Amino acid sequence: MTRHTIREELRSVLLLIGVIWAVFVVGLVLPQDINAWGLYPRSLRGIVGIVLSPFLHSDLTHLLGNTIPLFVLLVLLAGSRANSWAIVVSIVLLGGCLLWLFGRPMIHVGASGLIYGLIAFLVVSGLIERRPVPLAIAVLVGFLYGGTFFSGILPSLGSQVSWDGHLLGGIAGGLVASVLTSRNPW
Repeated sequence: MTRHTIREELRSVLLLIGVIWAVFVVGLVLPQDINAWGLYPRSLRGIVGIVLSPFLHSDLTHLLGNTIPLFVLLVLLAGSRANSWAIVVSIVLLGGCLLWLFGRPMIHVGASGLIYGLIAFLVVSGLIERRPVPLAIAVLVGFLYGGTFFSGILPSLGSQVSWDGHLLGGIAGGLVASVLTSRNPW
């Protein structure tokens, strides 16, 4: 088995974040609002948002708020898992499908569903594996993002924040961890 390192994945992490930023910049110059392609639950058009919504952000503050935690969590995932991109795709697809099925009727955009999914994945997989590195990552992620995680999944009436996207992304991350994580080294 070849050794898996963050260095090997760093280019992919930066590319993904670069694409998210590029989509935002393109959205600024287009005459129409590209966020209309976000995830709208239980609608045919909203199905494309399952894949597209992590790349769409409502404004610069939203994008900045997602960029740093996404980078940190993707780097931690890349350093601890040989199949990190399969995990990311699984969280995006499962979380998006859950949001499409159970989300509030509004357009959901942003990478925060993926972020909450990554938080849950890293914590749950660390607890399942009980190996030093994944467990240390679980503790670090819990320390860095635990408070944000729990406050972000609570419903807030009248808010345009997708707390349901956060919650369902977290559920997706936990489910993906329970299916893909074993007690054996990867």
